[in-house]
Amino acid sequence: SGATPVAMSKSTRRGANEKERTKELDSKVIMEFGGPIGVSAIMICSPLLMYYFFVCLEKYGGALQYPGISVAGESFQQFIVRMFQDVKQLAYPTEYGFKIYTYFMIFQAVIAIIFPGPIIQGLPIPSQNFRKLDYNCNGISCWYFTCAVAFILHRFGYFDLVDVIDNLGPIMTWSIFWGNLITLITYVMAFVCGATHRMSGSFLYDVFMGAWLNPRIGPLDLKMWAEIRIPWVLLFFVSLSAALKQLRETNSITAPMAFMVLAHFLYVNACHKGEECIPTTWDIFYEKWGYMLIFWNLSGVPFLYCHASHYISKTNPMPETYWVILMYVLLLVGYYIWDTANSQKNRFRMKRNNTFLDRKTFPQLPWGTLEDPSYITTEQGGLLLTGGWWGIARKIHYTADLMMAFSWGGITGSPYAVVTGNGSFIPYFYLLFFICVLTHRVSRDMERCAEKYGKDWDRYCKEVPYIFVPGIF
Repeated sequence: SGATPVAMSKSTRRGANEKERTKELDSKVIMEFGGPIGVSAIMICSPLLMYYFFVCLEKYGGALQYPGISVAGESFQQFIVRMFQDVKQLAYPTEYGFKIYTYFMIFQAVIAIIFPGPIIQGLPIPSQNFRKLDYNCNGISCWYFTCAVAFILHRFGYFDLVDVIDNLGPIMTWSIFWGNLITLITYVMAFVCGATHRMSGSFLYDVFMGAWLNPRIGPLDLKMWAEIRIPWVLLFFVSLSAALKQLRETNSITAPMAFMVLAHFLYVNACHKGEECIPTTWDIFYEKWGYMLIFWNLSGVPFLYCHASHYISKTNPMPETYWVILMYVLLLVGYYIWDTANSQKNRFRMKRNNTFLDRKTFPQLPWGTLEDPSYITTEQGGLLLTGGWWGIARKIHYTADLMMAFSWGGITGSPYAVVTGNGSFIPYFYLLFFICVLTHRVSRDMERCAEKYGKDWDRYCKEVPYIFVPGIF
């Protein structure tokens, strides 16, 4: 019988209103992170913090360093000199470190280009007349191929994987170099190619946030490539390298070290097995490719999130058995919620955009796809999911992420052990950093959604009142 002309007219108007509102919000410049001064501080302090934590772990067993802690009567100036000398000694940009990082980066780019995979369309891009870009989601085959190549290189003596942890400082230095260089090149090329978008007028702020929304080299989407092909794969190999070194030196792998290999395997494997969900995420759809995404993906993630593995490699902590079991349980429960919640949200979004692909990549967990979930239809025509995990809490996937983050630090020792001087704070840095990141993300998301959906957002918040923990917060 079909829809009536009146219903079709309302639907058309609603779709047009949603597009206009989306385009308006997409072009709006919002100063975040304290504006130019704040982002300048982040760009200066990020590599300094990475070097500081690296030296504390590599030379001082995870003990935080400050004037006088290791050298009696040391002045602040002497402390700075000491730390500089430590960095020079332990993280000098060697040729071997350059080869490891750069060859790895090029290898990941090449296989991302040449390997076949399902083609998934992203969300309509408001600044490009709502055009949808195609993404070759070959991540899972590239991930397994990378593991196979690594095994062959290590097994037959072409490249010793233990060299990753033994050259962590030089590799990190080259990652910092490449992160900054690619940031500047991308910024300049955005102007050369006439691809700038949502510019603030502040050079430093636009370098940080980016000038180019969808930079590509031929078929290679640089944001997708940098999102998972570099950071999480490299993070996994740092932990694997540490485990292999421990096995070589002690003929065994401890439960905490095995935990980190498992934790990072689960994360990187999840990113690749569900890569078809990434084109519809906020980072790909909205964020520009600037220092914030480039540096943190190429350098920050692999070398700030590996602290627990690095600490275990240097000190070999052995928490009590009950605590180790608790951390394993926390990791696996958190992973299940995180995996299935993200799958539910992104597959719901993909079904709406007719891009859903029923893949059988391992592992496909129960309740990862919702059938006929409940949702709210907004006046603009958008849909707010209220079924599955998303009817329990609005940011349940962040809660699960924090559970895993706590377990990553917790496997090195309980917070009580840290407070009493029997552990290190540094493995917990990822958790505290992540809390700050998520607090910013949530506040920004809430403001944007309230502005976009108005009364419909208020209705949604009443229907799903809790943000992180059902019944509590």
